[in-house]
Amino acid sequence: MINTKQGVWLLGILGFIMVILIGILIFVPAKPKIEPIKTGIIITSPKSNEEVSLPIKITGYVNGDGWSGFEGQVGTVELLDGNGQLITRGILAATTEWTTLPTNFETTLNFATPKTEGGTLVFKNENASGMPDKDRSFFVAIKFSKNKTIQVGVFFGNQSLSSSSAQDECQRVYRSYRYVKETPAVAQAAINELLKGPTDAEMLAGFFTSIPKGSVGKVIRIVDGQAWVDFNETTESGGGSCSMASRVAQIEETLKQFPTVTSVKLYINGRTGDIFQP
Repeated sequence: MINTKQGVWLLGILGFIMVILIGILIFVPAKPKIEPIKTGIIITSPKSNEEVSLPIKITGYVNGDGWSGFEGQVGTVELLDGNGQLITRGILAATTEWTTLPTNFETTLNFATPKTEGGTLVFKNENASGMPDKDRSFFVAIKFSKNKTIQVGVFFGNQSLSSSSAQDECQRVYRSYRYVKETPAVAQAAINELLKGPTDAEMLAGFFTSIPKGSVGKVIRIVDGQAWVDFNETTESGGGSCSMASRVAQIEETLKQFPTVTSVKLYINGRTGDIFQP
């Protein structure tokens, strides 16, 4: 038999224990839930079913499970329209050290707006072994923006089309096409695209640029058939006489594609006459 004093004593002990337990639950932080590390390919942009406009910049990273870097790239991407037809493809170029995981990547796709409302990005891993069982793929559905686009030409050198025996080889440039948002400033849009340099698909086709990365150009005006364009100092930095001749040819031919332009006047930060010299 438990007398009254013993009962009160036991209840006091139990109450004290309960207070301690409640204090532990309140003041001691719960152990954080450990999420499993995702492996494979993770696309940070564009997101699934996101509406995209031209050009599409694709970013993400790979983190194992058959996805890794090799010789500066981590795989390829193909863009299919809503009917499964190939629109264009690109190389997933590593933007961090490709021998270390995770490896970040990016690429940019430029193309004519498809007639279908949506499409699919198909990512394929860089399978250096060539063994089919090591192939990996990943799919992201996207929607195409309804913004109108126009086609402009940009001119680059091309290793596949050029001939080293030609006397004017340094000035030989070849047209490639880009699609941009519809704009009345079409000459400026073409210059902007030219200064971006070749896309992955264009480089695969042999195109290259002599214009340095970081170049900026502004079309000042077009009067009586002459286009006046001012560039920053980067545009004429580095390179020899052949490179300079190629840069001028790229710029001039990109502008002369338009019927309103018959000649081009070039400036470097407002300076002319002694520019684009080796």
